[in-house]
Amino acid sequence: MGIMMNESFSAPERVDTLPLLDELLSEPSPGVVETLRRLEGDVIVLGVGGKMGPSLAAMIKRASDVAGVERRVIGVSRFGSPAAEEPLRAQGIQTIRADLLDEKQLERLPDAPIVIYMAGMKFGSTGQEPLTWAMNTLLPAMVCRKYRHSRIAAFSTGNLYGLTPVRLGGSLETDELNAQGDYAMSCLGRERMFEHFSRTLGIPVSIIRLNYAVEMRYGVLADMARLVWEDAEIDVTMGNLNVIWQADANAMAVQSLLHASSPPLVLNVAGPELLSVRRLCERFGELMGKRPRFIGQESADALLRGTACSVTRGLAWSS
Repeated sequence: MGIMMNESFSAPERVDTLPLLDELLSEPSPGVVETLRRLEGDVIVLGVGGKMGPSLAAMIKRASDVAGVERRVIGVSRFGSPAAEEPLRAQGIQTIRADLLDEKQLERLPDAPIVIYMAGMKFGSTGQEPLTWAMNTLLPAMVCRKYRHSRIAAFSTGNLYGLTPVRLGGSLETDELNAQGDYAMSCLGRERMFEHFSRTLGIPVSIIRLNYAVEMRYGVLADMARLVWEDAEIDVTMGNLNVIWQADANAMAVQSLLHASSPPLVLNVAGPELLSVRRLCERFGELMGKRPRFIGQESADALLRGTACSVTRGLAWSS
């Protein structure tokens, strides 16, 4: 079974309500339904409170229901307020408040044969370097010991490759890594911890190197649209990128569980199209009746990833 994109997805002409957007983001593809039909047991999502976590947990619940599989879907996060938990509970997802770095709280979490690991410090960690390393490198080791008998899909980042020449089309899973700075280096540490414990404890792991997941409320496309709308200067030095619709990124992550292995499967999850920042902003300008204000000149290098799955691993996109 290959990893497929959401081949049944049909985008509406307009998405003008948040409920419709959330419905689209959590719509499971046939590949996700089949994956969750074949796997047994509960699913626990660690770090469910982030940008992607709620839609991923909802997708798992919806796919399990379609597959006719009874399972608990459990979302774990610090949850800043009860309001953050209510949408998940309304969809039948159990929520647990926990500080994962607290060993006692981590140990009290329920066992589950399927783990989705989404916890970690993201961009903006300047000034919090010690916590960044603890979250991104120490915590994975703690989780591997806790869930040593589980199957784990662990989110990582494509930033580990560093910059790549635009003319080459993007880094592949087999390329040499070139992590720069505390954030990327700590994320490399995360991968090394999952790899170490996968090898020594025999844990099936898939590592998801995600690159620019987007939806209408956040992500690089939304950032560009805001800059155009606000008549702000747009630096095109990092002039090219590839993005992936958040629902497809979630679907790829779930489907990777069937291919989790020891040593880990490593999978790039990124959109296949090479996009131009300048052209995207010009299109936003046409839609808004604005003229984008550009500064800088496109660099020959960018943060780009190869088109999804490595052929050498027998995985392929399917539309």
